Amino acid sequence: MSRTCTKCKNDIPDTEQLGPVAEKYPTCNKCWAEWKEYQIMVMNEMKLDMSMPDHRKLLKKHEKIFVGVMSPEGEVIDYTNEDNRKPDEPTGA
Repeated sequence: MSRTCTKCKNDIPDTEQLGPVAEKYPTCNKCWAEWKEYQIMVMNEMKLDMSMPDHRKLLKKHEKIFVGVMSPEGEVIDYTNEDNRKPDEPTGA
């Protein structure tokens, strides 16, 4: 079964083991590593406290936006439809 990364749109080899969260979207290990670095910047910039449920929820939202399964407006993107995965084009164009 062929998998495509929701972030970079590259094929993910079947032999590549993904983490449990990265498997949900799916996101390749390279893009997931980028998110791991980026999430630290998000937490620091927004002064998020991971002991607070609202802050964890906000970080999860940014995670979904980063990997491309949610728009910044909060709309869930059906990433299986290729027409919905054009991040360089503004919506409604």
